[in-house]
Amino acid sequence: MNIYVGNLDFSSTEDSLRALFEPHGEIASVNIIKFRDTGRSRGFGFVEMPNKEEAQAAINAVGGADLDGKAITVNEARPKTERRDRTYNKQDRW
Repeated sequence: MNIYVGNLDFSSTEDSLRALFEPHGEIASVNIIKFRDTGRSRGFGFVEMPNKEEAQAAINAVGGADLDGKAITVNEARPKTERRDRTYNKQDRW
């Protein structure tokens, strides 16, 4: 199960995020999303846990926990939706 973790402090690391979730089960991957041009954290990330029951237990246990001075938001990640092309087209009526 892919878990969304939001409201991360910009100084939070993938290691600190892993350490928060590890007591609740096996972790397949941890990824903090960063700005492409600066490499600075965007304030959210994802934790992948292969066991759905362990992942749900982690969501319940860790949601609202303090990580690096901020209360984090934790829930099951939603699939990424396709974004509409934002270029102007004469047929588009804004």
